[in-house]
Amino acid sequence: MNYRSLAFRLGAWYTLLLSATFALVGTATFYGLQHYLRSNLRDSVSRRSAQVEQILIQAPADVTDSAIVREIDTRVAPEFNNRFVRVTREPATLIYRSGPPSDRSFDPSLVSAVTRTHSADTAPPATAIVGDQHLMIRTTPVNAVSGNYIVELGVSFGSIDEVLNRLLDLLALLLPVLIVCAAGGGYWLVTRALRPVDRLSQTAEQMSLQNLTLRLPVVPSGDALERLSISLNTMLGRLRDSVQTSRRFLADASHELRTPLTVIKGELQELAGESTVTQRDLRERVGSVLEEVARLEHLVSGLLVLSRLDAGESQRDWADVDLAELTFSTAEQMRLMADDRGIEIELSALRKALVRGDRARLKQIIVNLLDNAIRFTKRGGTVWLRTAADDMGVVLEVSDTGIGIPSASIPHVFDRFFRVDEARSREDGGAGLGLSIVKSICSVHCADIEVESRVEAGSCFRVTFPRTPHFRAASGRESLVDAPVPIDVPANAPEMTPKG
Repeated sequence: MNYRSLAFRLGAWYTLLLSATFALVGTATFYGLQHYLRSNLRDSVSRRSAQVEQILIQAPADVTDSAIVREIDTRVAPEFNNRFVRVTREPATLIYRSGPPSDRSFDPSLVSAVTRTHSADTAPPATAIVGDQHLMIRTTPVNAVSGNYIVELGVSFGSIDEVLNRLLDLLALLLPVLIVCAAGGGYWLVTRALRPVDRLSQTAEQMSLQNLTLRLPVVPSGDALERLSISLNTMLGRLRDSVQTSRRFLADASHELRTPLTVIKGELQELAGESTVTQRDLRERVGSVLEEVARLEHLVSGLLVLSRLDAGESQRDWADVDLAELTFSTAEQMRLMADDRGIEIELSALRKALVRGDRARLKQIIVNLLDNAIRFTKRGGTVWLRTAADDMGVVLEVSDTGIGIPSASIPHVFDRFFRVDEARSREDGGAGLGLSIVKSICSVHCADIEVESRVEAGSCFRVTFPRTPHFRAASGRESLVDAPVPIDVPANAPEMTPKG
């Protein structure tokens, strides 16, 4: 038996508690019964003493001692009723003393007189326990016409002691049996109560990375054990999703890394296998290798950003950022890329808006969304950027007149390494991580991102940041955050252009 186990400790505490309860109940029963029996015995002694007192009070002045003795023997019969009676006329004349009782429980001749400190005129009735004979004796002074008497009437404790001794024997027999039964029953109850925990442990031992579909059994008990099972199953579900996401991410990353590495390896093998290489061929091979290296660098950079975001970036560099100003400066930096593709960037719908966050990460959101819009918009198209602030929050929207996204692909656009068009994405150098990075940065900033798109009609990505408290200048005038800059949306903007 494991003495340190929870079952043993609970069973031991249960047994100790019940044992203490049994002991307290037994002790209370013993002393309660003793008090009850002695109280009844005291009442009986008082009633019999009153009979003797009545005999003395009713006796005439010239009554003889023998008449008193006959009256007591007739009406009280102390020997037959196992009582002790002694009547003494003051100052010290013995009138009556009962003989040995029928049960021989005491010897009347050995019962010493009870010492009294008061005179017979003023002393109240008193009850005393004579230890030598184990008697309860009531001593009462009586003032009668025939004289002043002291009446002593007693009863043996033998019957009470016999009942109490039998009770003690019964308790001595029952208490060990009850304690043993309590120990066994308590251990059985605790073991039965902990059986669901054993099942939880057995199921948990069967779980591994290869078997994450198992769930702990839920005991419908409505207590903490049921809540614990549900919480653990919820946690296991999250762990399963996390592991599957990590596995899928690892497989996708391996696949993405293998393609450029295979190209680089092939180019170098061909270059090493040729005995003579012209300067032109060498430049072409090196250019191809550099192109794949650039793709690898872009992919590794994206993976590094995602890993940092997943690990939880520090917020020590967070500050209040004017989203409109950041959007404007970022779009101007990327305007050259748009001009090369014959795409116009429209910035007239920017409203001053304050966001608290990491300026570099917020800029990365704008860069990735704008880069996607430019790469997937045909020549002659337009990309609109809009910022706004209201009571619901701060909104950043990037809309375009590009090729759009099929409805079946919209739920997956933020998945890592997901591409709507694999061939075209690879031609543009995309790794399928841009929107995943945007989603992760939004999560860090407690922002929501959603997309609306129709094929060949364009797309609209909307990022909603939580509302930041307005700051007012010391003079009490409104800051730039509240400046009422009107939103001027061009007439030829696509239909999914921003609500609100």
